[in-house]
Amino acid sequence: MNKAVASCVAALRPTVDRDWTAVNAGRLEWSCRQTAEHVASDLIAYAGQLAGRAQDAYVPFDITLDEGTGNAGLLHVIEATGALLAAAVRTTAPGVRAFHPYPFRSADREGFAAMGIAEVLLHTHDIAEGLELAYTPDEDLAESVLTWLFPHVQPGPAAWPTLLWATGRGELPGRAPVTDWRWRNNLTLPAERVTLTGLRPAAARDLRLGGDGGLDWIEGGPYEGTRDASGFLVKAYEAGVHRPEFGVFALVRHEDGRAVGGIGFHGVPDEHGWVEIGYDLAEGARGRGYATEALRTLADWALARDDVEMVFATIEHTNVPSQRVASRAGFARATVEEERLAHAEHGLEDGLQLYIRRA
Repeated sequence: MNKAVASCVAALRPTVDRDWTAVNAGRLEWSCRQTAEHVASDLIAYAGQLAGRAQDAYVPFDITLDEGTGNAGLLHVIEATGALLAAAVRTTAPGVRAFHPYPFRSADREGFAAMGIAEVLLHTHDIAEGLELAYTPDEDLAESVLTWLFPHVQPGPAAWPTLLWATGRGELPGRAPVTDWRWRNNLTLPAERVTLTGLRPAAARDLRLGGDGGLDWIEGGPYEGTRDASGFLVKAYEAGVHRPEFGVFALVRHEDGRAVGGIGFHGVPDEHGWVEIGYDLAEGARGRGYATEALRTLADWALARDDVEMVFATIEHTNVPSQRVASRAGFARATVEEERLAHAEHGLEDGLQLYIRRA
């Protein structure tokens, strides 16, 4: 956050003696002055959401500049509000979420940090364009915004041009212009004792490479299935076919905030509305019902959608504990005919049993 704000101030400070009200900011209908005020307002609003733990709406306050505040003073306000958001992010515990409307009505501290950085980078670009200034932020800042807020956007050759294209501010060779866009915070699904926390591409990439994905895992975690699934998520993201809501979720225990396992989809629903689900737990978390709880929660969520008709899991004949998990979560062993269709149309491997739940 501080790095993004510093890049904004460095770019705009040489123009503080100009009239920022006389020209629009890039393609926006706001003037450069209004756009800068908007940045400060968003930064303090995001800090307020986290600090106030708002759950249903924005905390009802706004920022008002003193009469006569010049452009230099406005930049000082952006610096101050950026520091306040950074402090709120730093002091908010992992897993805490606050209200934000897009798209799942909440965001965590990483989400608010990324949204703040996005506001600063993109609107600094807009103001710089209006004032005919050159502005290019560090690539790592742009990449962080893409991997945290635009998991549905295929990465481009460079992060900054891709972010500009994804937000309707530029062109990217081989891609159609963007005229309507939203960023996407991650989906979380609360269960009784764990929360299913959607993994972003950045976290999945770290898990694939042997890291912890920014999570506090119990001993023995994450298990290999979660790492493998994270690798598939990254491949889908890089190919531009990742749909975040049908990705991978970490199971975070309510009692201590520690991750105990992973669950997720093997892809998006097919043309018949079939979607496959898989799960695993760290060895120290097994036998306590976490997998059953998570599987039931994720299947319930999927089957409530219009594009899902059936959720299925494929389980080895010898994996009796996993078969019991599926049964307790409301799945039933498929019929011989259903398994035949699964072999013919969905590539079900020999030696696997098919468990299904229908809408």
